[in-house]
Amino acid sequence: MTQPLHAPTVRERLRYAFDNLMARGTPALIGLLALGTLVFIVAWALLVSAFALLPGELSDLGPAERVWYGLMRTMDAGAIGGDAGSWPFLLANLGITLGGIFVFSALVGVLNSGLESKLDGLRKGRSRVIEQGHAVVLGWNASIFTVLEELITANENQRDACIVVLSPMDKVEMEDAIRERIEDLKSTRIVCRSGSTTELGDLTMVAVQTSRTILVLSPEDGDPDVHVIKTLLAVLHAPDRRKAPYHIVAELKHARNHGIAKMVGKDEAEVILASDLISRITVQTCRQSGLSVVHTELLDFGGDEIYFGDADKLVGRTFGEVLNLYPTSSLMGLVHEGMPMVLPDLGRRIEAGDRLIAVSADDDTVVSAAEPEPFDEGAIACPERARPVPERTLILGANERLAAIVTGLDAYVAPGSEVVVVAESEDEAMVLGLVDALKQQKLTYRTADTTDRAVLDSLDVGRFDHLIVLSDNGLDPERSDARVLVTLLHLREMGEKIGKDLAIVSEMRDVRNRRLAEVTDADDFIVSDKLVSLMMCQVAENKALFAVLSDLFDPEGAEIYLKPATDYVRPDVEVSFATVVESARRRGEIAIGYRVHALARDADKAYGVRTNPPKRERATLGRDDKVIVVASS
Repeated sequence: MTQPLHAPTVRERLRYAFDNLMARGTPALIGLLALGTLVFIVAWALLVSAFALLPGELSDLGPAERVWYGLMRTMDAGAIGGDAGSWPFLLANLGITLGGIFVFSALVGVLNSGLESKLDGLRKGRSRVIEQGHAVVLGWNASIFTVLEELITANENQRDACIVVLSPMDKVEMEDAIRERIEDLKSTRIVCRSGSTTELGDLTMVAVQTSRTILVLSPEDGDPDVHVIKTLLAVLHAPDRRKAPYHIVAELKHARNHGIAKMVGKDEAEVILASDLISRITVQTCRQSGLSVVHTELLDFGGDEIYFGDADKLVGRTFGEVLNLYPTSSLMGLVHEGMPMVLPDLGRRIEAGDRLIAVSADDDTVVSAAEPEPFDEGAIACPERARPVPERTLILGANERLAAIVTGLDAYVAPGSEVVVVAESEDEAMVLGLVDALKQQKLTYRTADTTDRAVLDSLDVGRFDHLIVLSDNGLDPERSDARVLVTLLHLREMGEKIGKDLAIVSEMRDVRNRRLAEVTDADDFIVSDKLVSLMMCQVAENKALFAVLSDLFDPEGAEIYLKPATDYVRPDVEVSFATVVESARRRGEIAIGYRVHALARDADKAYGVRTNPPKRERATLGRDDKVIVVASS
């Protein structure tokens, strides 16, 4: 049976009331100390008045003036040294001064602490953002700086653009990191706020309701996909969400979560599978030196990008015959009834309502001329198409993209090909599953340290057509890239020793390490975080690009290839780019640029890649040079 409680004592009641008062925080404490100071002053005034302790010159002071006199003694302990009068008066002044030392000083201390706390709160960034038409970046990971740099470049034509970043990091830490990595913000302001991307109040704080576009970055720890999906739920299903649809671009790590993310995002969110995208680019690039540079050129905002243009004046004409009608743009496809078609049938006639997909400097530069650019018939080459031959691929290292890379290669290579994987740990179930799934290749898996020179020497790397060096995502980016760099240095020395230029594609995680790794003479560096960030920014600026880019990276559709220039034009003969376009058209392909082999190591010349040159631009392409085309194979 419950024992009855004894009645609370007066002391307990007072203690409980005091605790409740203190629970109200700094304002309550300030009020209590201010009241205590006032009590001291009033008590002193009553004491000196009741016993007539004031000296002659002060005896005429009224009640309010006496309180003021006491307040001054409370605030300035040094004033007591100049007091004169009877000993009882001096002792009374000493008492109020001592009270001031304890009570008033405590009040000043609390005020100071409260002010510091308030400034810390403001410093942490908790005020509501008052912006419209801004870009909101939810989350923080290694790719944040690439995202911000690209959005800043895209905003150059705006006078006062704004990007708002929300992440759990401290506001000042974010601002310091951004200042350290991005020197010139140009016409863009970056506003940082600390908070959770899944909390409705924090999302309201960064004004997602009035945003132009929202980018959701995947966190680097925990369960990143679950966090991204929760963020989508918080944005799209908030009680106060706006009626107009959002434009969201979200980064997802694993394909298994794509379905639920699309179910949550519906038509308002474009979900980019980071791992799948990098796997596809790695597969395409390992077979074509320089392709990663082409992808970067098309995805960043620094040069020419993919835009859409009107085709109203072209109705009735075939797509193939208008390729040379655009002097400063390279056509890639059509949008018909809202569906993009990269590399449509070149004999297809353009219909009313169709739109053009083009590589151009800006959307307003997709402009046709009155007549197509002329070409040199005598410079066009017509060699027989080479038959596919078996290929050998060596993959050094393993991460979560390994299975997708191996199966992706199987979709491209000829029957009888071989792929050898060397990594420190072996997933037996994954390996067995790959062996059963492959149709064109034979898989060999070996467990070993890929940074060990003896291991690399035993592989006979010279017999392989393609080499892929993967990063270890179980390590931090610096350690992972350092291991890749060591492997590349070994491979470079081995290539020099056997007198062979090894075709190497490596995966780097930090874009800052690319320049450092170029000393290894690898053909391509796939900076995974950067490419994902570039695609996110492109889609964030133009929602319709998602379907186009997905088609380009899909092995089932048309893709970008770098093919020998001698397949299109006579070697070492100066030709216009219009001639290259016409030659590609006759092969059922679309030429969008070329690569000069002699500049393949020159970072300042985009590693020899020239996308969307003017049709009148003339160049002399040699036997080692390549033509960049959109083709089906």
